[in-house]
Amino acid sequence: MDISTAIEQRRAVKVFDPEHRMTEAEIERLMSLTALAPTAFNIQHWRFVAVTDPELRGQLRAVSWDQAQVTDASLLVILCGDTKAWQKAPERYWDQVDEATQKTLVGMIGQYYEGREQVQHDEAIRSCGIAAGTLMLAAQELGYDTCPMDGFDFDKVAELINLPADHVITMFVAVGKAQKQPHPRGGRLPLDEVVITNRF
Repeated sequence: MDISTAIEQRRAVKVFDPEHRMTEAEIERLMSLTALAPTAFNIQHWRFVAVTDPELRGQLRAVSWDQAQVTDASLLVILCGDTKAWQKAPERYWDQVDEATQKTLVGMIGQYYEGREQVQHDEAIRSCGIAAGTLMLAAQELGYDTCPMDGFDFDKVAELINLPADHVITMFVAVGKAQKQPHPRGGRLPLDEVVITNRF
């Protein structure tokens, strides 16, 4: 499937086949593609909690407005961002380049994030958003349907997955086989309303 087709066919599916299971190889392939999503300074601060445990899924559903996708999808991915990844051995993000380049880039990382808590938070959210888009398109190409979700109690989900204090949850993405196709695509705003050339 080419990327244009994946974009055109991707929809938010609400009803998944609860009997379908993804193989470990499929999950690994999906997450390997997702982990190629770009991040600022290559700090790769997204963290993907792949929830496969049925009991935990049930607990998560209970704090997610009882949405069936949480338990019925083949895989539930909770996208989290490590807001302090920038200071956790940042030289490893550039260990494939020469020493001088690595030193320069690592220095830039420190200068950009040091003391800027809001930037650290916002960057994690942005990166997880890009990763979520990558995940959904990769799933589509692999023959799976998805549903991005934020209808849940963030604090209770954080407790259930033992979220570290320096991480933030951004969203869920449910992945599986659609059991019921979504409604026809809603109306799309015209490009001349959403695309602004140069200035508003």
